[in-house]
Amino acid sequence: MPPDNNFQNFQGFHADLRRLARFLPRTTVLPKSLRLLRALESLQPGAKDVDALTLPSGREVRLHRPPGRGAPRPAMLWIHGGGYVIGRPSQVDGVCRRFARKLGITVAAPAYRLAPEHPYPAGLEDCYAALKWLASLPSVDPTRLAIGGESAGGGLAAALAFIARDRGEVSPVFQLLSYPMLDDRTVSAGAAAARTYRLWDERSNCFGWASYLGDADPSVAAPGRRDDLAGLPPAWIGVGTADLVYEEDVAYVERLLSAGVQCRLEVVPGAFHLFDRIAVRAGVSRAYFGSQCRALQEALELP
Repeated sequence: MPPDNNFQNFQGFHADLRRLARFLPRTTVLPKSLRLLRALESLQPGAKDVDALTLPSGREVRLHRPPGRGAPRPAMLWIHGGGYVIGRPSQVDGVCRRFARKLGITVAAPAYRLAPEHPYPAGLEDCYAALKWLASLPSVDPTRLAIGGESAGGGLAAALAFIARDRGEVSPVFQLLSYPMLDDRTVSAGAAAARTYRLWDERSNCFGWASYLGDADPSVAAPGRRDDLAGLPPAWIGVGTADLVYEEDVAYVERLLSAGVQCRLEVVPGAFHLFDRIAVRAGVSRAYFGSQCRALQEALELP
């Protein structure tokens, strides 16, 4: 879809993002573009200084180790986004490396089966298998384990928190959710709001969720629809006000707090979906990453 150059009023965007917003489309992932997007992804090599491993399940995981060796360290499973239908772990090499180096933690980015070929719960079970594998590593302290992700990856991390709670095999102590996709019922709030959407709008959202859910019960598969939130690990949830998922994320934070789950909401005025990945060096993106790091430092008891 061509950029929204006809939209004249860009005051709704954060000052650091206004110029970029002029050249970004409102949507990207649609049925007609799926094959092309996947082909383009296959042409993008990942970083070479990463351990690319194969799990017993046959799925890949990319392991980012901090400098130095020593006692078992805290770790985080970071799940890539892509609307549940595209994406690969190499696309988050940059942010995983930054977490590992800045915080001195091990970060694992798993590959998971994508919809619509593999609807719920295939991708989620792949992430759960990767989480159990990460917790079993001799170099990892399983009592200081976080789960996180961005967009659909954030939605999978939120769903992973429920599985971990209910199965009792591994116990993450924190969830770091960046503009997570949590609720399949989300649609545009109206024409005015839709003008600020970039890269992800209601069309992409409906396609991604329909592909992921398949014949599953949304009240179980979509974290934003789950009833019993008690006992989930504390959370940090970040989202921009110009993001389609803003309202569903705010509502989820309110429900977590009502259920007695500690949760911090980081709202970025005028930020659109994936803003920190598109404008990595912008001041607003650096501040966002800093907030994530502080949250992890506290939750994982890092120096």
